[in-house]
Amino acid sequence: MDHSTDEESRIGGDGVKDTHEEKPEKPLPSGSNPPQERHITWLDTLRHYEGVLDRKVGVEARAVQRKRPEDRDPQYTKWHNQAVMSLLWMSSTLNLACFATGFLGTTLGLDLRTSLTIIITATFLGSAVPGWCATLGPSTGLRQISISRYSLGWWPSKAAAILNVIGQIGWSSVGSITSGLALAAVSDGAIHLEIGVVLSIAISFVVSIIGLKAVFAYDKFAGLVMAFVFITMYTEAVPAVQQPPKPSPESAAVSTLSGPALTASSLKLFSVIYGSSVSWASVVSDYYVEYPPTTSSLKIFLLTTLGLALPTCFAMSLGALVSSSLSSHPVWLAAYNQGGIGFLIQTIIFPTGLAKFLLVLLAFSGLATNSISFYSASLSIQQFSRRLAAVPRFIWTTILLIAVVLLSLVGRDKLLVFLQSFLGLLGCWVTSFVAVMVVEHYLFRIHGWRRCGGGCADYDLEAWDTRQNMPVGIGGGLGFAAGIVGGLLGMSSTWYTGVVARLIGGGEDGRYGDVGFEMAFLCAVVVFVPARWVERRVMRR
Repeated sequence: MDHSTDEESRIGGDGVKDTHEEKPEKPLPSGSNPPQERHITWLDTLRHYEGVLDRKVGVEARAVQRKRPEDRDPQYTKWHNQAVMSLLWMSSTLNLACFATGFLGTTLGLDLRTSLTIIITATFLGSAVPGWCATLGPSTGLRQISISRYSLGWWPSKAAAILNVIGQIGWSSVGSITSGLALAAVSDGAIHLEIGVVLSIAISFVVSIIGLKAVFAYDKFAGLVMAFVFITMYTEAVPAVQQPPKPSPESAAVSTLSGPALTASSLKLFSVIYGSSVSWASVVSDYYVEYPPTTSSLKIFLLTTLGLALPTCFAMSLGALVSSSLSSHPVWLAAYNQGGIGFLIQTIIFPTGLAKFLLVLLAFSGLATNSISFYSASLSIQQFSRRLAAVPRFIWTTILLIAVVLLSLVGRDKLLVFLQSFLGLLGCWVTSFVAVMVVEHYLFRIHGWRRCGGGCADYDLEAWDTRQNMPVGIGGGLGFAAGIVGGLLGMSSTWYTGVVARLIGGGEDGRYGDVGFEMAFLCAVVVFVPARWVERRVMRR
């Protein structure tokens, strides 16, 4: 017997049990037992305080619920709030994490020209994917994982929620480590890296607890501040790079790689850069649910894609430029080897007072990324099940805080290795995730995709949280799983190399090409199309 219907009647769509007052019942006959009063649990108390905070500061007690057109804030029709579509991602990408990712080209033995070409190409390709996903937010009023229920299916979307939580924890760890490095450098080592990491995480935690409006309010201005910081860094670094004090034959300006080794390193860097940008596709719609459904899809796509791609290229290119010149600047190299990226920036920028000021600003550059990651990860947990949705979001954010602190402290001394493995893996599963959504949309639902009262005619938006009206998940689950398997077969990381990746590169250095996201897309599409066609014919969902 299926008890889900009974459970749904006791727990509302937002996962909160009905607490409306009931009408007084008639007196019971003499001798009857009086009705037992319902005991207030600790969860009821927490939800009460969450409601109070929602009314006071807007912590979004029902953040996971669909935003109907009539419930959306009219302020988001104004141009300065729509500009957040770019500014939000600018503040999340103009940071030390992207700057550090630009070092990977040199680490992999690539010259500056090759690194820059790959950075630009892979970034725009990866940014276009979340740009498309963002267009679904205003039309549906749903968060990204909730939207995936229409393609992946009810049960496989829960697996995507778990993977999204893991991915966001990883992103927060990267942002926290780089912020900690900046704080350690600006204090000349007085603030240990561990303390810097914890401080960065704590501030991000407060912003994400408050909710979407706080994230928007912070990111609307943080991106502009970070743009000033990186422009200043360019003006300091470029002249020094153009006139190196001691030219070295080992300079990374010229690659020593050729043949399979060059191909392997190029594919590896492309995979990492692509994974850095495409990873936002699993959360991007979380930040568009307040925009009116009549918002131009082309505007959403362009603002989101450019808001991600241009700042990412700007930050990563500076990292590639600086890293390619380390061997020609012994002082830079010594500072980098001594204390990492933070001490390197302090050495490049002159005078020292300006360097420390910029490092303080850079220390807060990871806050935007962390607040987004905390916010979306807590939403993903609530979308996993109604029982988890009943737990206030700030509880899940607190648990995520602990997980990020632990992971950041463990990986604090291996940032570049962490980035190579983590971003490549992100690119694989997110590509599989998006491939299924794109095929479902254009192959099975495009004939009904029209503006219709704030929704999509072939998407039953009122049934978004009803299991019986969602696809079972046979086609979506098989396609999603096949994509992940294909990604593992094609990926190359420090801890694992797939059989397909081993066919590319190799040699004395043992470096193999990474084709994980290409394999993920191909396998997901090939398996999903026939499986979903059969599911629709047989299950009628």
